[in-house]
Amino acid sequence: MKSATSKVLHDLAGRRLLDWVCACAREAGCDRIICVVGEQNADVREAAETLGLQIAVQEPQLGTGHAVNSARDAIGDFDGDVAVLFADTPLITTRTLTSVYESLSVSDVAVLGFEAEEPAQYGRLIERSGALEKIVEAKEAGPEELAVTLCNSGVIAARSGDMFAALDQVTNDNAKGEYYLTDIIEILRRDGKRASVVRGDEGEMLGVNSRADLAAAHQAFQSHMRAMALDDGVTMRDPDSVYFSYDTVIERDAVIGENVVFGPGVTVRSHATIHPFSHVEGAVVGEGASVGPFARLRPGTQLGPDSFIGNFVEVKKSTLGRGSKASHLTYIGDAEIGEGSNIGAGTVTCNYDGFFKHKTVIGDGAFIGTHTSLVAPVTIGDGAFTASGTVVTRDVPNDAMAIARADQANKDGWAARFRAAMTKRKGQS
Repeated sequence: MKSATSKVLHDLAGRRLLDWVCACAREAGCDRIICVVGEQNADVREAAETLGLQIAVQEPQLGTGHAVNSARDAIGDFDGDVAVLFADTPLITTRTLTSVYESLSVSDVAVLGFEAEEPAQYGRLIERSGALEKIVEAKEAGPEELAVTLCNSGVIAARSGDMFAALDQVTNDNAKGEYYLTDIIEILRRDGKRASVVRGDEGEMLGVNSRADLAAAHQAFQSHMRAMALDDGVTMRDPDSVYFSYDTVIERDAVIGENVVFGPGVTVRSHATIHPFSHVEGAVVGEGASVGPFARLRPGTQLGPDSFIGNFVEVKKSTLGRGSKASHLTYIGDAEIGEGSNIGAGTVTCNYDGFFKHKTVIGDGAFIGTHTSLVAPVTIGDGAFTASGTVVTRDVPNDAMAIARADQANKDGWAARFRAAMTKRKGQS
């Protein structure tokens, strides 16, 4: 990766690679997850412990079989089903992993495979009479085996007792001088065990070993999410320009414009519209609401039904009630706005005093005039108005009008005298 950050901690659609695989295992019902790390991977170990995973250290690194053996002590006397996953293969779905576990009801060991368009250096899955006979690493394969397009994803599941008994017989007598996990297939078959292949989609099996691989995985994920959204009844005018996060939820009949980016934690309700060039993160957009163009919704934003956030408006950790509007050029932070209120252009909630954040409360049906500064903490009552250019530092009662600005003074002839003096000075320079 050419990075100070370990590979599996790089981000894919708002989630680290390690987190993707951990979430998949948990959603598939795994009771325990053991993360095998090297001694040098302190950042991976810290991240895994934060996720609540058990740690096993593999040192030195002598292959995939050796890595699994390194987890033997952590597994202890557990005698259930064990699956081996790879933290740099983030797109395997819960459904696919569950199907691997389910296959253990009819076989003793299951391997997740896929038909590869370009098999290249993938290990080949050699089947005979509907059963998996062996896995052959590309470097060990002959011409006939290299012609096989059914490839190994790396994911293997078996009873823990069978897996470790087979690992005891694995040697490093191969081209790499490593202990291959894949060798357990032939070993278990010699012991009378049945091996099977569960076929998955090649797009799920993308491994990440470089920045280019990470970009390819990102594009594969985006393509999948776009297709799902369209199938679910979401309108996207230019799907290829819309970017999703791992947990984006968009309900049926929502409309998404061009060049929209969704960060983590977004829900867009039915009939809402996100106009072009908007960035939405950590926000709930209510039914029938409208956002953008060129709007930014930050974490903690909740827009009520039929509310409106227009162009060049930023909202952070705030709620807008039904039908409330902030049409343009406005910052709303740490605010609670009721129903049917209008926030004029250039309005700013002054929420930060240099040390702490403070809250602004605006009631139902309020009208906030253009270029109003609301110095929090402050409350604007139901039906209240603020005059344009007002700096509000005290609460405004219901149905009152707040005016806080200097009186205008006109100085007759000043502009003409100024122009004459400046023109004369410029001519002398």
